[in-house]
Amino acid sequence: PADAAAGTAAYLRICFAGIPFITAYNIISSVFRGMGDSKTPMYFIAVACSVNIGLDFLFVGAFDLGPAGAALGTVLSQAVSVAVSLIFVRRRHDIGLCKEDLCPSGGIIGKILRVGAPIAVQDGLIQVSFAIITIIANRRGLSDAAAVGIVEKIIGFLFLVPSSMLSSVSALGAINIGAEKPRRARRTLYCAMAIAAGFGIAVSVLMQFTAEGAVTLFTDTSADGADEVIRLGGQYLRGYIWDCIFAGVHFSFSGYFCAVGRSELSFMHNIAAIVLVRIPGAYMTSKLFPQTLFPMGLATAAGSLLSVIICIAAYALLRRKDNKIA
Repeated sequence: PADAAAGTAAYLRICFAGIPFITAYNIISSVFRGMGDSKTPMYFIAVACSVNIGLDFLFVGAFDLGPAGAALGTVLSQAVSVAVSLIFVRRRHDIGLCKEDLCPSGGIIGKILRVGAPIAVQDGLIQVSFAIITIIANRRGLSDAAAVGIVEKIIGFLFLVPSSMLSSVSALGAINIGAEKPRRARRTLYCAMAIAAGFGIAVSVLMQFTAEGAVTLFTDTSADGADEVIRLGGQYLRGYIWDCIFAGVHFSFSGYFCAVGRSELSFMHNIAAIVLVRIPGAYMTSKLFPQTLFPMGLATAAGSLLSVIICIAAYALLRRKDNKIA
């Protein structure tokens, strides 16, 4: 709506100004996770969340700054989390930090970009694919668009488990590869896949019986058209939820590929899934099945299934060619 444009612009400007804090937090947290410490980054987030809530009450509530106040609270809380994390770094004796460490190093930057650039491009294209799927849903009508939006929120929450497996395998796998213990790195991969796939199977079966109930949690049941949104959302969720199984597997593989310095393999399987299955599948099912969103949800899961197949083939090829991970 036109009335929301000014507030939205202010929110974006302030949040973009806070990107350096987000970057710094993620880098520092990754260092801790790379050392096998995932608890300390959790404390950083806990501090940021607490500060954010307090600042929201202050800026949005007491000062009535609206969207700009919400953005300001978010950015300042991220700045606080970075400050706290730097204090932790200085107090830990196993991490040295001095001014000379802040000088750019071409060799280190090159290694970071070799692993990070494919991941950045991959994640960017994944977000583009989600935007395209949203466009496809929007063209089907308001109820379909609302249903897809709600299910994406639910899936985003459930995907915290596969995402955590990716981070875990990446950190622990890299530690073991660096210590020349490839067998332990592989066991980390297998355990992560078992955990993620087990979780995916459990929630997939559960959602076959409770999909509408889950969608209802995000819906104003008294609003006009709410029943239709719940019906369509339940259909979409029942198809999409199977992605939790396959995503858990290929997320774990992606973490392993990053651990062994082959992040381009993660890029390859994700792009193949997007271009060959996810987007064309969503478009075709949207046209062929205009009365239901269930096949459109299955198209996303089918894309992840292709990723799993590519990951298995790439992993087998890696083990044949590279004796460091054999």
